[in-house]
Amino acid sequence: MPQHSICIAALYRFTCFADPVGLRAPLLDACTSFGIRGTLLLAREGINGTIAGTPEGIDAILAHIRTLPGCDALEWKLSYDVSMPFNRMKVRLKREIVTMGQPDIDPLAGVGHYVPAADWNALISDPDTILIDTRNDYEVAVGTFKGAIDPDIQSFRQFPEWFRARRAALEAEGRKPKIAMFCTGGIRCEKSTAFALSEGVEDVYHLKGGILKYLEDVPESESLWEGECFVFDQRVTVRHGLEPGAYDLCHACRRPVSAEDKLSDLYVEGVQCPACAAERTDEQRARYAARQHQEDLARARGTHHIGGE
Repeated sequence: MPQHSICIAALYRFTCFADPVGLRAPLLDACTSFGIRGTLLLAREGINGTIAGTPEGIDAILAHIRTLPGCDALEWKLSYDVSMPFNRMKVRLKREIVTMGQPDIDPLAGVGHYVPAADWNALISDPDTILIDTRNDYEVAVGTFKGAIDPDIQSFRQFPEWFRARRAALEAEGRKPKIAMFCTGGIRCEKSTAFALSEGVEDVYHLKGGILKYLEDVPESESLWEGECFVFDQRVTVRHGLEPGAYDLCHACRRPVSAEDKLSDLYVEGVQCPACAAERTDEQRARYAARQHQEDLARARGTHHIGGE
């Protein structure tokens, strides 16, 4: 095991929870008792989230989650860091564990073909394969697979409309698409490939375990990945081997911030970045500045400002 004190688990499972409300409090209590921090989402369609704690604590909470209805085949991905990437523990109730806005799509009824990381290069190097990045624009901007199509979407809700338009264009060219999709940890592709199948596309594939599994298993010398991978915790991005990347986070808009972005006149730590400077009001900027001041004071005291996450 890597010599780091904190274990980070990205997990999900599509299953049918008859009473997600009833599961929330016991799950939160279990996480708290094991010293776990992060966020878990519960919905009728299952569970999703990223949590962190000691390796022993993560082992214990994963064992607990696997006792929930239908979660014996829980999917999770582990990585490690020297510090805790979350300030607190939250268990939230949602309509969907990954929001696509297509209530009739059920990954339990069928998804695309899973492709292990070791076989992914061969699939996406096939000239007949159409490779699609299903993530949001700010995620794609910091890294993606060579040759991947960027849908240029701001939210996963926009993916179905984009996909229908793209498919229509391909069919107008006389092409019957063989589609490969990928996302961070695999969960969005469960829905995107299920959606593609529901639209009548038969030849659909997705990267098992997502980008994180690929970056862990595939040597950098053999990799077709370019850049870094955005993750939804305070590490912001990771590289090959799941080592922490070079980006920080804009705490106003939650987008990644590069070293070059920080040199811009539009960058103010904790208040705005070049990507969101024109999106915020003076009132919002004043509120963010007050929050950043509290975070700076907490940092000087060697503590965390809990409201800052």
